[in-house]
Amino acid sequence: MFSVVNATSDPVIVPRSGWNARPPKGIDEMINPVPYVVIHHSHFPAACNTGEECIEAMQWMQKYHQDNHTWLDIGYHFAVGSDGRAYEGRGWSRVGAHAPHYNNISIGICVIGDWTELLPPEEQLNAIHQLIAMGVREGKIQRDYKLVGHKQVREGTVCPGDRLYEEIKTWPHYSTSPDYTLHRKKEEPHSRVVPPDEDNKLKKRTASFFNKLK
Repeated sequence: MFSVVNATSDPVIVPRSGWNARPPKGIDEMINPVPYVVIHHSHFPAACNTGEECIEAMQWMQKYHQDNHTWLDIGYHFAVGSDGRAYEGRGWSRVGAHAPHYNNISIGICVIGDWTELLPPEEQLNAIHQLIAMGVREGKIQRDYKLVGHKQVREGTVCPGDRLYEEIKTWPHYSTSPDYTLHRKKEEPHSRVVPPDEDNKLKKRTASFFNKLK
């Protein structure tokens, strides 16, 4: 079990301007405070250990979400890197695109990396706790919020990875049965784990994309 250190301290948040985010194609405002926090992993891009790597990961995810999925913006509200910093995605008060039926009632946090077998480093986990605590203090997240893994509210995914999921089950506010889980025919836009066959295709395109960013 991870021991939270300095959870009451504010996390280091890199604003959109700090990672050179594209402008959103549109904005849907969200009403705060929200009752849910949904934890994801990116699967791909892989874990980022430096500011430069995390900026590249954020730019890649935003480009993929906007260009391939034609979403308004990067799907997550925030992403957290292994450098111990939180990166602003849609921010606290805009509807996300990360979990069907939860996009407008939750904060979606992406833990950058594939956490199927490994646990994120302490700095990364601590930043998640700090980010959630900040959201509660600032009235963006309800004090009695429910914490869930993506796979609890989305069928057909292993996100946020088996190892990370076992970890978040030990965290305060973890909920075994979200109240809002529904099986609807029509789904909202959402973020997903990239399947292995598509993952290989994406990796082939990534090197040239990163070169263009430098």
